[in-house]
Amino acid sequence: MDNEITGDSCPWYAAKLYSGAQSELEEFLTGQGLECFIPREYVTTVDADGHRHTKLKPVVRNLLFVKKSLPEPDMRKVIQSSPRPMYIFRKSTGSTEYYEIPSVQMEEFRAMCNPDILMRKYISEEEAHLKAGTPVEVFAGPLKGLTGKLVRSNKQYFLLKEVPGMGVMLKVTRWCCRAIEE
Repeated sequence: MDNEITGDSCPWYAAKLYSGAQSELEEFLTGQGLECFIPREYVTTVDADGHRHTKLKPVVRNLLFVKKSLPEPDMRKVIQSSPRPMYIFRKSTGSTEYYEIPSVQMEEFRAMCNPDILMRKYISEEEAHLKAGTPVEVFAGPLKGLTGKLVRSNKQYFLLKEVPGMGVMLKVTRWCCRAIEE
């Protein structure tokens, strides 16, 4: 998986998987020349001998993001020829048009999903919609330039970024954010 954030303007699709074969689908799609992203985090387990093992594991088992680097008819052919079924999020219920995540939004989401950032929470799409907050831009600190919703959880402030299928919240200090108009 390529974790580098590119500066191109290609939108992304969010794909819901009906099997636990994320790595198989990621290999298939990258083999077709498409870039994929799976949000991952470090998970530490202890074996029977008491040894600790840390591995990078997917945060959500049935979600995959695919960059739309081909024309839509070609993307549909690749998706339909995949070895496992997947559902690409649509613009609305009953629509056949795929929902496109803008490149800038996806770049910010990928940056926020960096597994080396410790003060981070992943939440479901439904939970993200229920969170009340103010649209903000971070103007200082290591998260400078990121945008999202400033929300409060357990007496702490977080920057919330939503994409189809999930949301990610990063711990921020309120003073480094300024309100923006959407």
